[in-house]
Amino acid sequence: MSGFENYREDTAALEREIEIRGIVLGIDWHDADQVMALAREALASTPAHIEALVRDPDPKLKAKGELFALAALMLQTMAESASIGIHSHGGSAWKALGHALLQLSDMTHGDAANRAG
Repeated sequence: MSGFENYREDTAALEREIEIRGIVLGIDWHDADQVMALAREALASTPAHIEALVRDPDPKLKAKGELFALAALMLQTMAESASIGIHSHGGSAWKALGHALLQLSDMTHGDAANRAG
């Protein structure tokens, strides 16, 4: 990490792009079930699947692939900024998607720990 990252700008740019893909997909960021299903699909997607979606000529499938890639960047941004004591977050779309991704990620890691222990 170079120490020159501008997490506020990165967060704002990611939020804008997430919102755009959400509009294309008709996502209601206040619908927890819809957002959770989307997050579940994003976490279950392999890089090859996401790449195939991004390359799909169907605008909705392309937007979904791009949203999944943006979700990965969002998680990376939050982790990197947290590592230096900065809490990065965006608006309602960011918060809804981030919350769902983190909740599912915690559940997955917790389940694995429970099975291993």
